[in-house]
Amino acid sequence: MGILYLIVVVIVIAGIWKTFEKAGQPGWAAIVPFYNYYIMAKIGGVKNWWFVFIPFLNIYILFVISIAIAKSFGKDTGFGLGLALLGFIFYPILGFGSSVYKGADGSGGLAKDIESIGSGN
Repeated sequence: MGILYLIVVVIVIAGIWKTFEKAGQPGWAAIVPFYNYYIMAKIGGVKNWWFVFIPFLNIYILFVISIAIAKSFGKDTGFGLGLALLGFIFYPILGFGSSVYKGADGSGGLAKDIESIGSGN
């Protein structure tokens, strides 16, 4: 059972690593605690990444960052929810799949929405 768990962890880390590299970020950031959240927020264009340090608010920001990452790769909100809830499945799909990084505002229409996330507007 421990070997199976280790295999899943390696696959998830590899998926996040490849996702970071697709977005032009260092892949090794996937294994550095808290810095990986900063890079995820940077990929998604979320400015208030430091909310991960605030209890209960960190759950909210995890969903915001995951949805923003999905939009940055041209995926929909459902895929973003998959990243947040089933990351062990969705990050390898994103990292090893054919998705292309389109920028922090996704298809160009999300810049205003991403700017307002977490700012209280």
